Amino acid sequence: MAVTTIIGVLGGLGLFLYGMQVMGNGLEKAAGKKLEKIIEVLTTNRVVGVLVGIVVTGVIQSSSATTVMVVGFVNAGVMKLTQAVGVIMGANVGTTITGQLVSFSLEVYAPIAVGIGVFLMMIAKEDKTKNFAQILIGFGILFIGMDFLKDALKPLREIDAFSDAMVGLSHNPFLGVLVGFLLTFMLQSSSASIGILIALASQGVLPLEAAVPILYGDNIGTCTTAMLSSIGTGRNARRAAIIHLVFNVIGTLLFIVFLTKPIMALVQNWNPSDIGRQIANTHTVFNIANVLIQLPFSFMLVKIAMWIIPNRGEDELVKATKFIDSRILETPSIALISAIKETINMAVGVKNSFENAMNAFFNEDYPLTKKTFELEVKVNTLEKEITDYLVALSNKQIADHERIVVDALFNNVNDIERIGDHAENIAELTMTGKEQGVRFTGDAKAELHDMYTRTMMTLDLAIEALETGNKEAAYNALSLEGEIDELEAACRKGHIQRLNKQECTTESGIVYLEIVNSLERISDLSAKVARISVDVIAV
Repeated sequence: MAVTTIIGVLGGLGLFLYGMQVMGNGLEKAAGKKLEKIIEVLTTNRVVGVLVGIVVTGVIQSSSATTVMVVGFVNAGVMKLTQAVGVIMGANVGTTITGQLVSFSLEVYAPIAVGIGVFLMMIAKEDKTKNFAQILIGFGILFIGMDFLKDALKPLREIDAFSDAMVGLSHNPFLGVLVGFLLTFMLQSSSASIGILIALASQGVLPLEAAVPILYGDNIGTCTTAMLSSIGTGRNARRAAIIHLVFNVIGTLLFIVFLTKPIMALVQNWNPSDIGRQIANTHTVFNIANVLIQLPFSFMLVKIAMWIIPNRGEDELVKATKFIDSRILETPSIALISAIKETINMAVGVKNSFENAMNAFFNEDYPLTKKTFELEVKVNTLEKEITDYLVALSNKQIADHERIVVDALFNNVNDIERIGDHAENIAELTMTGKEQGVRFTGDAKAELHDMYTRTMMTLDLAIEALETGNKEAAYNALSLEGEIDELEAACRKGHIQRLNKQECTTESGIVYLEIVNSLERISDLSAKVARISVDVIAV
């Protein structure tokens, strides 16, 4: 019997976890742009942060993934600790949705859901239908796993020692908390722990009094994922993980000492004969009440985290990236938004590099070339880190249209880096001209300034198209690129005329033509970035 029970539990648990993952992936893909907008609402308003945490966790079906993502955002510098507190609290509430779902006896509908989902997946051509099919398949597999668990755990009713052990937990809540912590730590999923508790309770093995402290331990156990993820991150990212742990530990202590009996009386009154619903409702009430109690004092959680991980005077590692972090890859749809933002950050860096190079040339302000060279190092670092990030993202389960965007970003990042190369080339030409003592006629400088102004406008429009998806900006960039091609031809013609009149030297002519060529290439690459941005990324 023991072997059969173990095999049944492992099989049921495996199906449960897999079904939850499949359903979560489907929900995340279906949410798509909506999830992006939810993340953009993040403000210093703690209440909004709680709502964001609830919705995101409800979609991706994992408070651990949400908290790890928050650690990633904080580490990337996108989110402040004051914002992180609310989202972390909301994640605890959002994770109760799965517990509520599995507390209903829907196993009879599971095969129907899987059958319909597989059929839709086979005939579907649109992403929306595929996502819906994936949600149905995940839902069905989750409940098939739940049914396996219940059947596998049924024989435990006949084992007196096991029943006595469960009753013993009722009299020692701190031992129950430890059991819940270890269970969630091993499974890395509080939802799976809740599923096991509901399965045990449905077989009459686990009384509510024993289940409640285990529930509290589940909430602490789910903190371990973020704690492990924060290793090697900056101080604030580690503080975010600490806040998650402290929040749950304080909540557990409060409820064990003061609020367990009132909660149990409440949920038993709601569902007197359904212990599965009682467990799910206890989980939900505990997390909502914990948020309501601690939210007004969230600033204290930040202070505690800063006391545990203080500033010691050492400088934080300055990173080239601002928006991407490997932890955000846990949620691919949000990771894609971070990749787009980081690409924009790279484009702005390239623009500054280009501006410094041209100002150094026109104003003979040669120290500015050093800034261009420094920015080029940063841009090259950004190219590598964004490319590595996109490779990792492309290996995740993402929708077809998201994969197209990832491919487009590969091209944009490469083109933006090449713009940086041309900016660096202009800075080098400026220094070469200084060393050789070359001088340019007023006409030559005026032509270059006109071409530079239009090229910078093209680059600005490309960044706007990438950032906002503004089609008009993209069309204007393409139109300007055509004008710049004509200007290039006019510049070359003017240079030949000046050479024939012996108004300029061969040395100045070489520098002049090289800068003209770089400006034309920058405008061409900028137009390409704009075109891809509106044709693919903004769709």
